[in-house]
Amino acid sequence: MNADPSRQLRLLDLQAIDTRLDQLAHARKTLPEHAQVAELQTKADGVDGLLVRARTELGDVQREVAKAEADVQLVRDRAARDQARLDSGTGSAKDLTALQHELTSLARRQSELEDVELEVMERAEEAESAATQLEAQQAEIRRQLTAATAARDTALAKLAQEEEQVAAQRAGTASQVGDDLLALYEKIRESSGGLGAAAIRQRRCGGCQLELNAVDVARIKAAPADEVLRCEECRRIQVRTPESGL
Repeated sequence: MNADPSRQLRLLDLQAIDTRLDQLAHARKTLPEHAQVAELQTKADGVDGLLVRARTELGDVQREVAKAEADVQLVRDRAARDQARLDSGTGSAKDLTALQHELTSLARRQSELEDVELEVMERAEEAESAATQLEAQQAEIRRQLTAATAARDTALAKLAQEEEQVAAQRAGTASQVGDDLLALYEKIRESSGGLGAAAIRQRRCGGCQLELNAVDVARIKAAPADEVLRCEECRRIQVRTPESGL
């Protein structure tokens, strides 16, 4: 293939633009903010799960508290009624004696139930404290996640803006390369890790970084200025420049 040397030089400009676009695409995928957001989201999800369990446990214990309070109140009410009957002196001696025995039994039962009530209330306080701590932890992680997400989005927007600017430059540069040379360059670039053309500098291929041997130097020197050269090793397009040393 033949192409005017000026078109070949523009190919180097195009390669520089494409390299920058590749760098920007890589930067977009590997932003440290991505990892930070993912880590915080994992933490948030974990705390959310713990909080659901803590609230469920708190609800269960609160129902136990309500039941324990109701049980104690039933005994208190029964004792109050018995005491009122006993104080009134209504009934036979046998009935009054039975009431006294029942009051003793109810007092013992009330004490047992109040112990249960106290234990359940302590567990309720612990469950409520655990839920409150998790809620505070959740709020802090959500705050960090919001900040990290905003930082990531800002970084992505900055990269997108530069990509847009570089892409606009590419369109103009590609039009100066020419369709035939551009097609060859694109094909090589696709199969060569993004590098389709490289300058020869100081008798070294800019693509594979190998120094040209004497046969290569002679071949290049003998080639017309408009001949599109290919590296014998990496098969990329070689562009001659004033720094080629040939």
